[in-house]
Amino acid sequence: MKTDLPVACSLMPAELHERRRTILADVRSAVLEERELDNGFSYRFPADPRWIAELAKLVEVEHQCCPFLRFRVTVEPSDGPIWLEMTGPAGTKEFLTDIFTPPK
Repeated sequence: MKTDLPVACSLMPAELHERRRTILADVRSAVLEERELDNGFSYRFPADPRWIAELAKLVEVEHQCCPFLRFRVTVEPSDGPIWLEMTGPAGTKEFLTDIFTPPK
């Protein structure tokens, strides 16, 4: 496993703008809670099975353009929440804060 990957997105500006406007905006709108971690963030989502599929799609596309990110999806028992944890090397928190900020 390569651990010295740069904290950078490989999308071109127009592609990143479109990603922010679509899938990132959808995911961001459903976040019920955000927890800051030492090396990233954890986001809580509704206990709706739809979000398992949506988060899997997000992980798939973001893994392609942001290979430095580590993803962990936790589905709590019964009707508990769904958590998405995104972590990485130094600079990841700043990157995630920027990427989840709505486009201007």
